[in-house]
Amino acid sequence: MSKFDSIRPFYDAEVNAAICDALNHPMMKAIMSFTFPDVADEVWKNQLRKTHSIRDFQCNFIYASVQKVLEKSSEGLTTSGFEKLEKNTSYLFVSNHRDIILDTSLLNVCLFDHGLVMTASAIGDNLVKKDFLLNLSKLNRNFLVQRGLPPRELLQSSKLMSDYIAQLLLRENRSVWIAQREGRTKDGNDATHSGVLKMLGMGSDEKNVLDYFKKIKIVPVSISYEYDPTDALKMPQILAEANDEIYIKEKNEDFITLLSGIIGQKKRIHIHVGEVLDNELDVIQAENDNTNKQVQALAQVIDDSILQSYKLWPTNYIAYDLLNTTNQFSHLYTENEKSLFERRFEMKIDSSNETLRESFLAMYANPVVNKFKYNAV
Repeated sequence: MSKFDSIRPFYDAEVNAAICDALNHPMMKAIMSFTFPDVADEVWKNQLRKTHSIRDFQCNFIYASVQKVLEKSSEGLTTSGFEKLEKNTSYLFVSNHRDIILDTSLLNVCLFDHGLVMTASAIGDNLVKKDFLLNLSKLNRNFLVQRGLPPRELLQSSKLMSDYIAQLLLRENRSVWIAQREGRTKDGNDATHSGVLKMLGMGSDEKNVLDYFKKIKIVPVSISYEYDPTDALKMPQILAEANDEIYIKEKNEDFITLLSGIIGQKKRIHIHVGEVLDNELDVIQAENDNTNKQVQALAQVIDDSILQSYKLWPTNYIAYDLLNTTNQFSHLYTENEKSLFERRFEMKIDSSNETLRESFLAMYANPVVNKFKYNAV
């Protein structure tokens, strides 16, 4: 028994049995029919029966599924920064988080295309309550983040996860993806939570945690969707919080959000990977000897990288102008793009509700506001 058995993905020796168990599941048929619409069931089933490693499963099936998602629900994926990363090298990718499945799936497609090490990726255990989804996530090299634990168990869980991440990065040469915060950004303000960095630091065997952060090669990642396919689904929680109410999720809400993110329209998507954080850590160490302040300074450095390299789309500028009743950015979008955005906006939410209207527009406008801070608009 490994101490990581409760959270780890499958070992390659377990892959074939897990695939064979899922072979006749209706969701497997749905995924494969979507990915290979012109292929007879028996053909993809035979191919799956011959699959014995996570890499084979990802390269032969998941890669094709993500390409099909891009083809059906986007106008293409562009990238920048990947050419600066080294082959056969593991990195800790700390990313802004907009979509449950696609953020990490798209990053892995880009890593594969550039011949780089693909990631093991953190996923909340609340998203994989169904057995099939749990198996699929473990076949896709996801490891579990245990949610909703009491404080003592949360501490133990955080230590286990930080040790596992250290094991992947330093001993297995496996890159890791983790979101900069727990849960997706719902208001367009991407910010790194210091608790995530403190959890990562628990895996350190260095005297100073910044020496450990240097060793694991932190790379900030900025992912920008022209349309957030789950934008309207984020509104009820925002509305509840605006009214000082406790938000309680519907029974299948996570699953519906997960599905909407995959099939919903995204238009254009851009992923930028930043530089490996190195000299920045020396500066932080020279300026602060307090660990908490060091962690806060590192969170700010990650934010600076993500926010500055966030790709702004016409939808962001349109929302900013609508929210602020201005034409400041009208030279950056067409009338047609504006009317399409307004039509989507009116179809998705009740725009007579001022809180809803402002929250929806702010979700798209805040990345523009955040770029103002760096004079980068």
